[in-house]
Amino acid sequence: MDQEEGLSAVDNIVTQFNTYEDFLDSQITTVDLYYLEDEGLARQLVELGYRGTGEVVKREDFEARKAAIEIARLAERTQKKTLTSAGKDLQDDFLKALAVREEDNRNGKVSLNQQEADAARTLKKQLAERSAHGKSVIFIRDKNSHGQEISGYIDYAHRLKTEDFEVYFNGKKRLLPRSTDLSFYNWDSQVAVWNSTPNYQVIADHLEGLLFKYKRDRKILNVDPKAQPGDNSTRIPIQTDLYIQAIIFDHISRRKT
Repeated sequence: MDQEEGLSAVDNIVTQFNTYEDFLDSQITTVDLYYLEDEGLARQLVELGYRGTGEVVKREDFEARKAAIEIARLAERTQKKTLTSAGKDLQDDFLKALAVREEDNRNGKVSLNQQEADAARTLKKQLAERSAHGKSVIFIRDKNSHGQEISGYIDYAHRLKTEDFEVYFNGKKRLLPRSTDLSFYNWDSQVAVWNSTPNYQVIADHLEGLLFKYKRDRKILNVDPKAQPGDNSTRIPIQTDLYIQAIIFDHISRRKT
């Protein structure tokens, strides 16, 4: 039995029994108890591998896997509780699209819903693998509180880390580009600003126009609507009543951690 099969066998045992003693008892037969006349001795013989009807599992292996599974379960439950989109009655497709991507952008994975996956067939295999890492870039064009038209590209994962999205998912505020995002442009004042983030490097003076380089795998994301978005990237326009225009770019990185 190889290491992976061994871990799988231990996991099956760990999830089946609450304690190591329960596992040992399951290996003891009535014949064992009849001849040994001592339950404690029977457990010791099973633990040492001299008696028993099934897999031999050491106490330290059982307890280590039990603890690891519990930690993973608690971590998953905590992660779900921290999702600001959880439990929200989201009506607009833009907020729904953000909700679909919230957990993935928090932990580094990107997965699309079925409709988006159909539109991104070239990424089908990558999306199916849990080891794929990625980040989403959001493009928004709309008017600010002064009635000025603005647009910009937002590093979704970075904004999730730097502010509370509760106000966006509960409809109290609209997500708008800022001068601190990947890019920001005010169409009235002609002010243009670019900023690299922990995830993306901005390339603003390229012949092909504005480009973003994903720092994990150094792949280029091209946001020009007339061009292909780039390797392992998709461009998904979002139908929304909240903005003049909204687009989400999803990039998948295959680079190992």
